[in-house]
Amino acid sequence: MSPSVRLGLRANAAQFALLVAVNAFVGAMVGLERSTLPLIGREDFDLASSTAVLSFIVAFGLVKALTNLGAGALAERVGRRRLLIAGWAAALPVPLLIALAPNWGWVVVANVLLGVNQGLAWSMTVVMKIDLVGPRRRGFALGLNEAAGYGGVALAAGLSGLLAAELGARDVLVVAGAVVAVVAFLLSVLFVRDTGAHVALEQGLHHPRADGAAPPLRRAFAAATYRVAALRSCSQAGLVNNLNDGLAWGLVPLFLAAHGAGIAQVGLVAAVYPGVWSVAQVATGAWSDAIGRKPLIVAGMLIQAAALMVLALSEGAIAVALAAAALLGLGTALVYPTLIAAMSDAVSPVSRAPIVGVYRFWRDMGYALGALIAGLAADALGFGGAIALVAGLTAGSGVWVLLDMPSAGVPDRRPAADLAQTGAGIASTAGSPASDAIQP
Repeated sequence: MSPSVRLGLRANAAQFALLVAVNAFVGAMVGLERSTLPLIGREDFDLASSTAVLSFIVAFGLVKALTNLGAGALAERVGRRRLLIAGWAAALPVPLLIALAPNWGWVVVANVLLGVNQGLAWSMTVVMKIDLVGPRRRGFALGLNEAAGYGGVALAAGLSGLLAAELGARDVLVVAGAVVAVVAFLLSVLFVRDTGAHVALEQGLHHPRADGAAPPLRRAFAAATYRVAALRSCSQAGLVNNLNDGLAWGLVPLFLAAHGAGIAQVGLVAAVYPGVWSVAQVATGAWSDAIGRKPLIVAGMLIQAAALMVLALSEGAIAVALAAAALLGLGTALVYPTLIAAMSDAVSPVSRAPIVGVYRFWRDMGYALGALIAGLAADALGFGGAIALVAGLTAGSGVWVLLDMPSAGVPDRRPAADLAQTGAGIASTAGSPASDAIQP
């Protein structure tokens, strides 16, 4: 192995910073739609049903979830960088499809490709950053990663809302989307380097008895879905987190518009939520390194539930909606980087990509479920009733983590037994949340 390969944030600062920038572009692709696309569905395509409007999120969520699963399984064989480039190649036709769309079906197809982009590109930037920094500052690294991604979401959502008020929502979405996709594709092709050597180095240093083989997908899927308490609790929390994020993306703009909000006001609310989420994640990720993962996850889910209930009772008042969006962003910041860090704590380096891929599969299934639940509930109960329903589901998820996730202190970084040696599809890190839950 090359002596120039080292683990750590400082040793890999240039590549880490580049991946932060790339992930900001990943977030921007989604942010452009947050304040514009639900309204485009109503105004340009005359969609009356909330379920029909939110069909683009269902397609996006399903495809992104399945792509996450495939990306995790393929990362060791194909390489992280190649999958990242493929993700951006999938994004290139998205603006063109929306620009030329004669009906809503074309928009749904564009969001299928956007799901592929997000599944490949975001998954690989997450895994590559974890590869670079090693085990000691994992929470901080993930906080920076998610801060960049959701900073891109917030900035794009806010600016697109403001510009759409003057220039037209569809035009803004198409032009900005094309610029983001092309720039990010070129950055990935020309400057990003693969992190496979960093994985091998960490595996050799911290898991020397391992054979270096990644687990098969079926074993990783079982471990992260139901076999291991530390992992299944994270997977369900991730699913519910994105369930309420799907509601915030697709239903909140319609809820506010129904109460008289203009597109610029909708864009402001759409930007505050991921904006607070983005900034706060830098601190919450590092905080989870210091005090452990579980307290932040439980608190974050309960804060999200409270924020959604405030929004449900707001009757569309912009000041209240802004406060609820900020509170929702804070709760999500406590949860989002911490969940991936908790998953990564419990597995060996070669097992990381498939296990995180399974987690991200369940997490992003939340978009599809959230859009379906929110759309059906809004048609049956009204917007406020749908938001209150999701608030209850979010509170229940926080209680699940409280009762199911094994309690642990600060994540320990001593070497762990490799996944392949346990036969369960996961490795136990001493003192990690999974340490009392791993069974062969």
